[in-house]
Amino acid sequence: MTYTGDVQVGGPADVRELPALTISKLAVGPFDNNAYLVRCNDTGDGVLIDAAAEADRLLALIGDRPISKIITTHQHGDHWQALEQVAAATGATVIAHPLDAAALPVPVDLEVEHGDRITVGAVALEVIHLRGHTPGSIALHHPGHLFTGDSLFPGGVGNTNKDPERFARLFTDVSERVFDRLPDETWVYPGHGKDTTLGAERPSLPEWRERGW
Repeated sequence: MTYTGDVQVGGPADVRELPALTISKLAVGPFDNNAYLVRCNDTGDGVLIDAAAEADRLLALIGDRPISKIITTHQHGDHWQALEQVAAATGATVIAHPLDAAALPVPVDLEVEHGDRITVGAVALEVIHLRGHTPGSIALHHPGHLFTGDSLFPGGVGNTNKDPERFARLFTDVSERVFDRLPDETWVYPGHGKDTTLGAERPSLPEWRERGW
């Protein structure tokens, strides 16, 4: 089956097989969040990106193969409702940016900054700090693939609550740290809804800047 990234709450995960990684995308309720299980094909090691909700379904997705880390992309509660339960069940290292770490329901074991790398078995995910949606929002980059949390979606950057300074900060970070350095074919896996690519969104950057959201 061809991966599309179109998933529904209560439905099955969509699975993408890459040369180095396998990515499983699962939609969880009640806020239609996306959670991503990323596994190294060589070692079987896994990380979960955003233990958003429905711990039982996330643990079923993880299955009998262990995960070593849970990465929370930002501090908003809809992205960590299942964090405490999944962390307790798996013993995984809890990871977040220090500016958002204090808002999480469990202690953060590893704080990461812009440019750091998080290992998944034999593979590394690059941390990209995208300020504006929250102070400590992060994206995770594997060549050709970008997990953006709530900082970038099809059709625009994340919500900045109509704050011009926050919007300018997020738009600048997304422009400089994502669009200016990553190619059009980079696939975007957001925190809610459907996936996109940088190439599909790049022509709209001037429109986003003009409208201010």
